[in-house]
Amino acid sequence: MAKFTYLKSRVAVISKRNIDTDQIIPARFLKVTDKSGLGEALFSDWRYNSDGSAKPDFVLNQQQNQNARILFAGDNFGCGSSREHAPWALTAWGIYAVISTSFADIFRNNALKNALLPIVVNTDIHHSLFELFTQSPESEVSIDLASQTLTIPTGTNVTFPIDSFAKKCLLTGVDQLGYILSHEALIESYEAA
Repeated sequence: MAKFTYLKSRVAVISKRNIDTDQIIPARFLKVTDKSGLGEALFSDWRYNSDGSAKPDFVLNQQQNQNARILFAGDNFGCGSSREHAPWALTAWGIYAVISTSFADIFRNNALKNALLPIVVNTDIHHSLFELFTQSPESEVSIDLASQTLTIPTGTNVTFPIDSFAKKCLLTGVDQLGYILSHEALIESYEAA
């Protein structure tokens, strides 16, 4: 898993509420057991016409958002069924953080285990960010995970919550299994005793 320490990027905006995991990655793409190719399937039903051509008005198809590494979404992002493929698809496309007012619990947990940072902001901040990104779509924000701050173009720092163990794993670039394996010598010593 890649380390997540600091990120500065433009923001792609999908302001819809209740974006579920089947919209993020439709069920027909769940036959794989690895991440390869999932970036192309991200928001597939929204990104592509029935003939496979790209819908030019969808945010991730627009040229100015091709290098966006942060997604701004409406309330209750990632609701629906549990599927690790949703954060896999987001990170495979190049999204490394999602900003919303809330996340479905299962999605948040899957995201944190797969190097995708879910950032929760209150509704006032969310509204002001939406206004900013609508008026100035070229705006960039920065995320400092160590200090748990989101810095917006006005210079305002917004703090966000994150589970301390998940934060440690993201900062060091290890998943839960990698963390356990980093203590292999202690485990072997305990088993020997």
